[in-house]
Amino acid sequence: MDVVRTNWFDLDNEVAYRHWRERRLEQAATRLDELLVEVRDPRRLSAAEHEALLSRCRRNNMALYASRIGDDPDKEIPRRLGEQLGLQRLDHNWLADDDGITSLTVNPEGEHPQYIPYTNRPIHWHTDGYYNPPERQIHGLLLHCVHPAARGGENALMDPELAYIHLRDADPAYVAALMRPDAMTIPEGTGEAGGRRPESVGPVFSVTPETGALHMRYTARSRNIRWAEDVQVQAAVRALTDLLASDRPGIFRGRLESGMGLVSNNVLHDRAGFEDTEGVPPRLLYRARFYDRIVGA
Repeated sequence: MDVVRTNWFDLDNEVAYRHWRERRLEQAATRLDELLVEVRDPRRLSAAEHEALLSRCRRNNMALYASRIGDDPDKEIPRRLGEQLGLQRLDHNWLADDDGITSLTVNPEGEHPQYIPYTNRPIHWHTDGYYNPPERQIHGLLLHCVHPAARGGENALMDPELAYIHLRDADPAYVAALMRPDAMTIPEGTGEAGGRRPESVGPVFSVTPETGALHMRYTARSRNIRWAEDVQVQAAVRALTDLLASDRPGIFRGRLESGMGLVSNNVLHDRAGFEDTEGVPPRLLYRARFYDRIVGA
């Protein structure tokens, strides 16, 4: 374990936290375009492109890319990009395609209309896979845009480390509450291959033992979720909700266009509602979820 890194998130080690906080805020992007890297083809990154993506991920846990491949629908794009970043272990989540890559588009068939990602409705702030059990937490997330919506579909993004800093600076008790092992419970629901999955109980903030990295598990949904009945947990959830509803620095908003994508250590994100128009290709993004973090970030 990286003991020094773990100490950054130890509420009893204020000195380590302050040193880390200062470096972290100095390096953080202040504009969306600071996250952007121009790449020729995400399936075959050059050494310079690879380092540029990693550099942004080290500082912000995410990077955006704009490529020259346009609306190429190749499903190998997120898989091969992920492999170059050390993302190997795909999460074959319920309703993903057979290859483990999820096609995010309006889908009226079967079970899809019951799940917001397959509709054009807005999706509130969350990290991916918040309902997964502890042994299958999502640490890496890639999105690749084939076609944007005719109107809408913007995303908001925030690095969980900045959310952590904001809450700890406001009141360390917020962080302590959100690190409780029973802070957030997702009731049982549909799991692998459509079977039932057990309820998922766990913290919002945790430290990954293998790397000492901060991990966040969160959803702003108000239904099918139970927060611990504790005054401090309830106060911390309100503080986090207020933060994500604000325009504080570190919250970025924008839209992926054809050939663009997001690589991240499963950062906080939302999605605005959107409209498709007849005669224009419908909105289509590929999503790949991984049990790995980006190597080197």
